[in-house]
Amino acid sequence: MLPDDPQLAPALLQIRDLVVAYVLALPIGWDREREDRSAGLRTFPLVALASCGFLQAAGVPADINADAVSRILQGLTTGIGFVGAGAIIRDRGRVHGTATAAGLWVTGAIGAAVALHAFAVAVMLSLATVLTLRGLQGLKPQRKDKA
Repeated sequence: MLPDDPQLAPALLQIRDLVVAYVLALPIGWDREREDRSAGLRTFPLVALASCGFLQAAGVPADINADAVSRILQGLTTGIGFVGAGAIIRDRGRVHGTATAAGLWVTGAIGAAVALHAFAVAVMLSLATVLTLRGLQGLKPQRKDKA
């Protein structure tokens, strides 16, 4: 139950949302960390926090303004794409890091979904991402230079 203080109650809800975004991003970061990728346990929760925080700082969803939400989401998508591009490496004609970059993008969507109180979407994004990164790893063909 939330306190009756009109200033404290919204702050507690915002903190709750930030914690939810952080927790939903942790398994994705943990997976990337286990795989020794360029982004991992610290980066993924921070991306989710930032996405959630930017929308919260703009007053979303307290005062939903579709144009404002659209502009914030466009900026987040561009910024996270930039961060993800840093995870992609070309080495000897091969490209590495695309799954990590895609995971960063999804993690940004998780933070945004939490900020917009689309909790079911955020949970599903987190589960699908972990299942894709972990569960489909065995289907990936082994490269000859790694075997």
